[in-house]
Amino acid sequence: MTSKISTIKSFAFKQFKIHSGGAGMPVSTDGVMLGAWATFQHTDPILDIGVGTGLLTLMLAQRYPEGIIYAIDIENSAIEDATNNVAHSQWQDRIHIIKGDILRHNFEHAFSGIICNPPYFNSGEQAALQQRATARHTSSLNHTELLSRCYQLLNNDGEASFILPITEGEHFITIAQNKGWFLSRRCLVRPTQTKPVSRILFTLRKQETPITEEQLVIHSPHGGYSDAFIQLTGDFYLKM
Repeated sequence: MTSKISTIKSFAFKQFKIHSGGAGMPVSTDGVMLGAWATFQHTDPILDIGVGTGLLTLMLAQRYPEGIIYAIDIENSAIEDATNNVAHSQWQDRIHIIKGDILRHNFEHAFSGIICNPPYFNSGEQAALQQRATARHTSSLNHTELLSRCYQLLNNDGEASFILPITEGEHFITIAQNKGWFLSRRCLVRPTQTKPVSRILFTLRKQETPITEEQLVIHSPHGGYSDAFIQLTGDFYLKM
């Protein structure tokens, strides 16, 4: 499954635009799915960990008109891109961009929701650009450390949503459950009906709740987007 649009420097959605100058991760299918799928009962405030271009932050600002969103990234280029994209949106008064390390930054309050498209390459060839390497290699943000920090920052009744490749996602969930998290929602994503699951969207909570199981197929047998994918992302993509 192609999860990123690597050649695009500018991408227009229905209510905002994303310009990618130097951020490690450009507009991606993974990001759009997560931003459209993650659901929060309370939205004051929400934390976007690893803001990148600001895609997830702007999607949540569109979906939740009363939401207050904080977004943090350690990369200067990501902060520059996200700040620019937020400044050109209609929601800049509800969004706070923070340059800092999520593991060390001192927040003044806990969060009702957390959203994160985590790094997932544990080994292998490093990306050509250092920004891409930082965005996608767990050497820069260990999953265990990330889960511990999210647990510290989340309200007791809050929820944290993520997307990962299926193998890394299942491992991430196992680590989370061993650290006291409960899985509350899970969506298995296939590129087509005949291909294996490639991504997993999931939500973790501190309190145990019944698990909601879902499946999503991105493409129809005829090559276009499936009805389910259009229904999920149709509020964002221009031609849906």
